[in-house]
Amino acid sequence: MKGKLKHLTIMSADNKTDIYPSTFILIGIPGLETAHIWISIPFCVIYLLALLGNCSLLFIIKTDSSLHEPMYLFLCMLALADLTVCTTAVPKLLSLFWFHDGEIRFEACLTQVFLIHSCSTMESGFFLAMAFDRYIAICNPLRHASILTHSTIGCIGLAIVFRGTVLLFPHPFLLRWLPYCRNIISHTYCEFMALIKIACAETRIRRAYSLIVAFLTGGVDFILIICSYVLILYTVFHLPSKDARLKTLGTCSSHACVILVSYTPAFFSFLTHRFGHHVAPHVHIFVANIYLLVPPMVNPIIYGVRTKKIRDRFLKFFNFSKFLN
Repeated sequence: MKGKLKHLTIMSADNKTDIYPSTFILIGIPGLETAHIWISIPFCVIYLLALLGNCSLLFIIKTDSSLHEPMYLFLCMLALADLTVCTTAVPKLLSLFWFHDGEIRFEACLTQVFLIHSCSTMESGFFLAMAFDRYIAICNPLRHASILTHSTIGCIGLAIVFRGTVLLFPHPFLLRWLPYCRNIISHTYCEFMALIKIACAETRIRRAYSLIVAFLTGGVDFILIICSYVLILYTVFHLPSKDARLKTLGTCSSHACVILVSYTPAFFSFLTHRFGHHVAPHVHIFVANIYLLVPPMVNPIIYGVRTKKIRDRFLKFFNFSKFLN
């Protein structure tokens, strides 16, 4: 593998006629190559927990009609997006860490770029939809059922998927016809900015488009989520009793925790890619992997622990399975 990697590096550096490579080579986390096998262990465990947690969440909500409420239906959509994001990146990442198989075809790389970025955008949209649900439930509870009907929830979900698909669909095409100085990607998966950085052409317009899309999706979503929580807090602190305030805030705690877990590494990764030129590459890439892996694992745990209906349903299912055994 090292000899092959060296040959491809020399080819990319010296043979400038081959600037449209058919394959790329992912090298993982620069500077931590010797620790890849150890890093892969927690990554693999987190991925398996994410699969188990999200699949269990989808099963529990689907089979329990009492959970067919707006918050839980949006949570199902979020779980599907989480599963898509981590499954798009992690199998190849583990293949790289375990078998030194960093080679990925150009088309597969572009597919990875689209799925990771579009589904991450959809996740942001589902967070906003869940914040809207909490806003209606707390600030206008009498109209909650009439506003968020099943058909409305379906339309919101389709709008979020449509937005993520349409806005991120140009990304692979913006990368497809670029000439590249080399075919070595200093990352564990294909990412828009990671490919832009090895391009041999002017990429200012492409960077600007990516920045605008990021603001129109994650940035605007985050601003609207903050606005919704300002209105929620205003309503909560005007409730007559302390117990009512605490109970109402408790219905938002799971959503707030999930947002904190998801947006923190996302913003760090986004800002360091574009402005953090002095941040060590291995730090950025490690955080980028945390962003893909940790939220899909943590989201079902947070909702499973803090949401009584889901927790009771899970315990009931676990006790039933134990009885059968």
